[in-house]
Amino acid sequence: MKLLEGKVALVTGASKGIGRKIAEVFAQHGASVAFTYLSSVEKGLALENELQAFGTKVKGYRSDASKFDEAENLINDIVSEFGTLDIVVNNAGITKDGLLMRMTEESWDDVININLKSIFNVTKAASKIMMKNRKGSFINMSSVVGVQGNAGQANYAASKAGIIGFTKSVAKELGSRNIRANVIAPGFIRTEMTEVLDPKVVEGWEAGIPLKRGGEPEDVANACLFLASDLSAYVTGQVLPVDGGML
Repeated sequence: MKLLEGKVALVTGASKGIGRKIAEVFAQHGASVAFTYLSSVEKGLALENELQAFGTKVKGYRSDASKFDEAENLINDIVSEFGTLDIVVNNAGITKDGLLMRMTEESWDDVININLKSIFNVTKAASKIMMKNRKGSFINMSSVVGVQGNAGQANYAASKAGIIGFTKSVAKELGSRNIRANVIAPGFIRTEMTEVLDPKVVEGWEAGIPLKRGGEPEDVANACLFLASDLSAYVTGQVLPVDGGML
């Protein structure tokens, strides 16, 4: 059973890691997939070719959603190419970790702009299309850090906590138009970023997780699939932790 047959989805920051797996799972379930990348051009082009093997329409866009005009243009281009837009997964994000006393203004601004402002930009542009259609689903990627904070990540935690407040507000504003907005809060997920970590450090983290393992990108993608599909038609304004029980 293909849960997203006939739907058009946008996944931001999909050239690698969690975003890539979300795009893949959506394509497997019949969605036409638009996705964005910024610096990883080769990976973005490779993903476009790979996902087309599932027999659905796929197109990658090089776009910086933290810029308001680029986000507007992105949504316009997607609607022009695909005809509509049903699902938006705001996944793009960065980290620039450091203790508060050493954190620069640039590190703060970059993380807030890319992680939080980009979601405002894309959601504002896409909501116009969904309001006309009187349906749609926004899925915004936060983090367990956005719920409980973390030393050395004040900028990242602030951006991810902001996503939660923003999403709950959008859910209340747009619910009457049958537009849903939810948050996924991943915990420790094994991606390219975690492969460079000291294995002993990883083991220590995993020991503190009730399920005693790190998550896989597919764990997050499957949660996105649920929130994107009609299986979650009565779910909005919620934060779904995908963290093995950390929270």
